[in-house]
Amino acid sequence: MRLHHIYLTMNEVFKGLYPEMVWHYFGEICAIPRPSKKEQRISAYIIQTAEKLELQHEVDQTGNILVRKPASKGYENTSIVVLQSHIDMVCEKNSDTYHDFARDPIIPHIEGEWVKAQGTTLGADDGIGIAAQLAIMEDHSLEHGPLEFLFTVDEETGLTGAKGLKSGFLKGTILLNLDSEDEGELFIGCAGGKDTFVTLSYSKVPVNYDCGGYLVKVTGLKGGHSGDDINKGLGNANKILNRLLWNASHRFEIRISAFEGGNLRNAISREAFATITVPKRFQEEFGQYVKEFNSTVKSELKTNEHGLLVGFQPTGMPSFVMDLSSQERLLNAIYACPHGVIAMSADVPNFVETSTNLASVKITDKQIEIGTSQRSSSESGKEDVVSMVASVFKLAGGKVIHSDGYPGWTPNPKSPVLDITRNAYTKLFSTLPKVLAIHAGLECGLIGEQYPAMDMISYGPTIKGAHSPDERLQIDSVKKFWDLTLEVLRNIPNSK
Repeated sequence: MRLHHIYLTMNEVFKGLYPEMVWHYFGEICAIPRPSKKEQRISAYIIQTAEKLELQHEVDQTGNILVRKPASKGYENTSIVVLQSHIDMVCEKNSDTYHDFARDPIIPHIEGEWVKAQGTTLGADDGIGIAAQLAIMEDHSLEHGPLEFLFTVDEETGLTGAKGLKSGFLKGTILLNLDSEDEGELFIGCAGGKDTFVTLSYSKVPVNYDCGGYLVKVTGLKGGHSGDDINKGLGNANKILNRLLWNASHRFEIRISAFEGGNLRNAISREAFATITVPKRFQEEFGQYVKEFNSTVKSELKTNEHGLLVGFQPTGMPSFVMDLSSQERLLNAIYACPHGVIAMSADVPNFVETSTNLASVKITDKQIEIGTSQRSSSESGKEDVVSMVASVFKLAGGKVIHSDGYPGWTPNPKSPVLDITRNAYTKLFSTLPKVLAIHAGLECGLIGEQYPAMDMISYGPTIKGAHSPDERLQIDSVKKFWDLTLEVLRNIPNSK
């Protein structure tokens, strides 16, 4: 399907929604593949849009795009505001959905008050932020001072764009980060984080042909953002599958050939699969055990995971199984590896301070690869949980490496832009917004390192299920997000 025809189809989906220009751009963005580290097409689209609108733009050495728009009449002396979003998206899909994120458009549809995609992530995180920026770039009827539009790359897999920002690239002194996911909430701080990656060696050994081959699977979990959703009592497919295999290895002498669960380090694992062999003398008991285990786990997670299913089916005999010693090391390590909330804040009610996510487990042809991520609003807490996870896998003989990590964003309750945004929200909607810090990572922490005088705030429309195929964008909240942004821009004071 030609891109022009895709654009027309997308715009039919959003026809009649307000603000029209924001939904127009969001539809066009859905049509453009933009996986992390493969943002060339969306970058070209943003640059082409800037050129069409005759706006100055530049691209830094990392690939971040900066577009500048002059002030509207009467606002020439106000402080320069930076509007910022990231251009990549999390690429997650259901196992029964065929979708090539490097080539295929996202297919949105409307269900009641929500916009969703067909079996994939929607990319409203942060496609709706991009759409708002482009709409402001185009609309010359708006009242605002001089604006900079910052589009950063590779936020989802490494915050690469924010890390690569250099001092002097931005001229603005106020930054509106358009990457939060709860309308009515203003964020003035976020957690820092670090990723921990593990490799374990194993040997291939012949299968025992007095066995049968089985595929064991955990499906139907909600998944979600490993920061925003870590305290919501959601199941982790890797932990659930490993629990089953650990018990079955002691009771039924199973052997593992394959284990594949989870994907991205910032998503809670929704699905996990293992190929195993079971001695024929235990097959009936094993089948009964899986059924009982399914009932047990469904009961444990009945409040939050209505779709959970643990099942198995006969499959062909694998060509090999893992050596027994490596299998025991793997199962023990995953069982011992912490996942979820480690500590709640003692200062902020109901706020997660420290957490860890067992994101992915994969047996490749040569080794076992495990991905995890740790977050904390306390730097010492972050390093502590990183060491906690590392120690588990070092005991299992694993090779452990860490990412460089990223800093938290320290809240400033006396922020001038917070006062402006809070007052704007109250004026528009006759209610006070919540002012919070977020357990997820935001680019503000890294931007603040290069621009320590930058006054920053983060907000956005309501997005649920981010980083999962259940991602959905609340339609009415987009209008409020848009109206709030315009009201903030109208009330930026003169530069001193």
